[in-house]
Amino acid sequence: SGERVDKDHPRVEAYGTVDELISSLGVAKIHSSSRIASYIHSIQQVLFYVAAELATNITNAESQDDPILKIKRVEEGDVEELERIADELVEELPLLKNFVIPGGTKGAAFLHVARTVCRRAERRIISFSDSSPINPEIVRYVNRLSDLLFVMARFENVAIGDGDNVISREGVRSQTKADP
Repeated sequence: SGERVDKDHPRVEAYGTVDELISSLGVAKIHSSSRIASYIHSIQQVLFYVAAELATNITNAESQDDPILKIKRVEEGDVEELERIADELVEELPLLKNFVIPGGTKGAAFLHVARTVCRRAERRIISFSDSSPINPEIVRYVNRLSDLLFVMARFENVAIGDGDNVISREGVRSQTKADP
C-alpha cells in the first residue's frame, strides 16, 4: 500500500498469517490426494488475493482511477465455491458423531495444521478489522475455509487412510465409512 507500518501492526499480522496459511497449504498439498491437491491449489490463488487486499490500504487511493483500487477482491462467489466443495466432500463421508483427533494420513495431518493456521488468520483479520475497514467477504472466506480444511482432512483419512481417529465414550478409536 506504500504506507509504512511496524512489523507487528495488525495489518502485517493479518496478511502475514495469511501468507503462513498459503505456505502451510503448500505442504498439505504435496501430501494429499490429487483431488484435494487440486482444490488446495485454487484456494492458494484466492488467498494471494486475500493477502493483497489486506496489505493494501484503500483509504490511500487518490482518485477512483487509482491502481490501488484495481486489485482483485474476494467476492461472494469465492465463498460459495468453498461451500460447494465442502458439500460435495461431506456427501462422501460418514456422519460425524464424535470429536476428531487431528492426524491420520500425512495429508490429513497437514490439513489439520493448515486449519489451525487458518483459524489464527481469521482472528488476526478480525483484530485488524477493528481498526481498519476491510472487505467483509474476506472474513467469510477465511471462516468457511477453516471449515473446509476440516472436511478435507476427514476426506483424506476416510478415502486414503483408515478413517478418522475419534474420541468416544469407549476412548480413542478409528471411525471408517462402515461405522454406524
